Amino acid sequence: MENIKKIEDMSLNAWPSHKMELYDGWILRFSYFYTHRTNSVEQFGNSTLPWREKVAYCENVYKRLGSPAIFKISPVVSPDFDYTLENRGYEIQHTTEVMTMALSDAHIDTHYPDVTLTNEIPDIWINSLFDLKGMTNPIHRAVVPSMYRAIPKETICASIWKEGKIIATGLGILDRDYIGIYAIHVKEKYRGRGYARQICTALLSECMKKGAKNAYLQVVQGNTAAKNLYTSLGFTDSYTYWFRVQPDTTKENNIE
Repeated sequence: MENIKKIEDMSLNAWPSHKMELYDGWILRFSYFYTHRTNSVEQFGNSTLPWREKVAYCENVYKRLGSPAIFKISPVVSPDFDYTLENRGYEIQHTTEVMTMALSDAHIDTHYPDVTLTNEIPDIWINSLFDLKGMTNPIHRAVVPSMYRAIPKETICASIWKEGKIIATGLGILDRDYIGIYAIHVKEKYRGRGYARQICTALLSECMKKGAKNAYLQVVQGNTAAKNLYTSLGFTDSYTYWFRVQPDTTKENNIE
């Protein structure tokens, strides 16, 4: 459980939200519905107030912001709290598997000829990531770049260029002795050519040079192609988390 708490803390560092509020050991995150992770409540400390009172408070905060309340449920959260939300009609969405690896066990080489690496996250990389994800929401395109720039940890940004454009992305975030792997995307017409493997290999190799000993990543349950790639690199299943979403409002807001 201690290692899970460490990874949960590092994932909070890795992906800041546009707005955040601390509330009795909980952190309320809001980013205009960009993703579940950046638009949800996470528990990071001890609670002193009753759950029922706190859930009602969070529902009111998110209602004011135009969003359903969303709570992240991981192994560090009491199962009784998950049952409390279930009894309030909250549904499970976006179940995610966390995979980890000791880098000494990584199945990688040092060959990644198509990958360009930078220490900063350039605007063109962010805009290309939007295009790869098909993200056209103008609020997201205006707000999310500041979230990437707010990452407090050391980053390694990976891209592959073809015909003058970025067609594949990846991001490594160093925290303590870990690298977190994020934002692995390949343009559809270029998939199946090993570009995602090259990017993962580049990020893992470069972070090993910087002293990282372990790696973690998150993959949405059901993404078989990604899961197979990460398993072949040496990652193994560590734990699963999901989100409980307040009923009746999810369709209105089209949350990813």
